[in-house]
Amino acid sequence: MTNFKFTSAAEAVKVVKSGDHVHFSSVASAPQILIEAMCARGAAGEFKNVHVHHLHTEGPAPYASPEFEGIFQLDSFFVGGNVRKMTQSGYADYIPVFLSETQKLYRSGTLPCNVAMIQVSPPDKHGYVSLGTSVDATLAAVECAETVIAVINKYVPRAFGDAFIHVSAIDMFVEDDTPLEEAHFTAPDAVETAIGKNCAELVEDGACLQMGIGAIPNAVLAQLGGHKNLGIHTEMFADGVLPLVESGVINGANKALDRGKMVSTFLMGSQRVYDFIDNNPGVAMMDVGYTNDPFIIAKNPKVTAINSALQVDLTGQICADSLGKTFYSGVGGQIDFIYGASRSEGGKAILAMPSVTNKGISKIAPTLTDGAGVVTTRAHVHWFVTEYGAVNLYGKSLQERARAIISVAHPDHREALDRAAFERWGAHHAWIKSDCGC
Repeated sequence: MTNFKFTSAAEAVKVVKSGDHVHFSSVASAPQILIEAMCARGAAGEFKNVHVHHLHTEGPAPYASPEFEGIFQLDSFFVGGNVRKMTQSGYADYIPVFLSETQKLYRSGTLPCNVAMIQVSPPDKHGYVSLGTSVDATLAAVECAETVIAVINKYVPRAFGDAFIHVSAIDMFVEDDTPLEEAHFTAPDAVETAIGKNCAELVEDGACLQMGIGAIPNAVLAQLGGHKNLGIHTEMFADGVLPLVESGVINGANKALDRGKMVSTFLMGSQRVYDFIDNNPGVAMMDVGYTNDPFIIAKNPKVTAINSALQVDLTGQICADSLGKTFYSGVGGQIDFIYGASRSEGGKAILAMPSVTNKGISKIAPTLTDGAGVVTTRAHVHWFVTEYGAVNLYGKSLQERARAIISVAHPDHREALDRAAFERWGAHHAWIKSDCGC
């Protein structure tokens, strides 16, 4: 193994200078000890105008706070919960980008990377460490950075795939054995369970799954116990897949690429998930340029991509990143997988959401709220699912899809939506209503 020595976090972050661009590894692997040390330097006035980039991270994000205005500028690739309020108030900002292209921002030189701050597993006897739960755009940042600072942490799992880097690619080493951030999810409620059942009915034996994180994905996975030969090629997975792996439902036997392997680019879940990928050759943690490339995704048969939405209009436009003008999340990998699944032989692209908000407001609207961003266009959308059913919008005309969408809206709002459709398309809309059988 290549020899190296540890330094303190305070000493390591002295490489950061005014105007630098700094990348943090993502989600559970955000290097909190380096973040704390860097913010301490910033609070002491040792630099200014340092640009911070990352995907979603868990844990504190003090660099986005108003007190660091002019010292740090967060331009994230996704608006996570820990920076949402600061982004919405203008103290932080967001770079709209497909998840598949986050790595390209660095590799193309569109964004510089002066310092990459990462968290890795202890090195093996050959001098290789693993990026563990966060390969995504972090691997590209390591390749492009002028200086790489790595926190070696015994709790980072030794993941396979593109996760391995040699210690010779790292400039400074810091030791910290703080356990990784975990995420625990509540059991699906009645609405989420109904959505899960409606989605699960669309999943065929031999399907290759992509789904995000949260109650609805977990509700779908809970309904798949009777399926056979499912595969995983996704941007992330969590605890919900583990029972299906243990029972043999998920085995990757039908995959054309990476047969028998679960493919992902980052993870977020409990310690069970992190233990599951540790030294597991059945899991490949890959570069996001691979996992989220629509043309790679499409090479597997029966790719079934299940993603969420915040609002949909009557033509099928999907808003998934903002509440009107207020940014809530990001583009993420939705289009990567919607397009990839639609190109897959036997694939299905599914958008799923509750029909109403917690306050009873319809999430299906005649038109999107002013300022709402269209993540999935009306030309990309295929299956749309709520607790009231599943409808396929592909190949449907505007008026046909309006009727289909209204049919899975909350009953309390269908009359108003139907009236809005009539006002938009006139008497012909009534003919479509009776003709399409909705």
